[in-house]
Amino acid sequence: VSVIGSVIFLGLPISIAAITGCVFMVVTRCLSMEEAYQGIDWRSVFLIASMLPLGIAMDQTGAAAYLATLVINSVGAYGPTAILAGLMVLSMISTQFMPSPVVAVLMSPIALTTAINLGVSPYPFMMGIAYALAAAFLSPVAHPANVLVMSPGSYRFVDYFKQGLPLALIVLAVSIPLLPILFPF
Repeated sequence: VSVIGSVIFLGLPISIAAITGCVFMVVTRCLSMEEAYQGIDWRSVFLIASMLPLGIAMDQTGAAAYLATLVINSVGAYGPTAILAGLMVLSMISTQFMPSPVVAVLMSPIALTTAINLGVSPYPFMMGIAYALAAAFLSPVAHPANVLVMSPGSYRFVDYFKQGLPLALIVLAVSIPLLPILFPF
């Protein structure tokens, strides 16, 4: 309650509040250090940590920019809404292999440059990328929360895809037509 309350009422970042709550539980002996270590799924920690170099490699090799250019060139003739859809799909697919913050860092400059080159507002492109990254449902690698519940829930990769695909399609189906209305090109 104090962790959630400090986030809501004091504006404390969730990461700091959660760590403080964990330390407080150990200090007050609600939880022993051994229990705390046993509660950590170390495979998840190492999986998340190993995804960061993949994002860096995609950026430094130019693979991310190449994929975005490929999407823009293939759907660019259909207008800015089609480019928005293409960038959203590319972001959604990319976040299944790389952490969302890394994909956001890679895709944001691409979206801004695309908007400038088209002479349109960057707002729908940026919000589209944000929505696509928030819809990281297709694999356990897509979001740290997905990884954390995989082992305790005995989930498989295919379980995430079967349940996540309909949700991802709903996000795309709602976002693509509404974003240009809410944030005009």
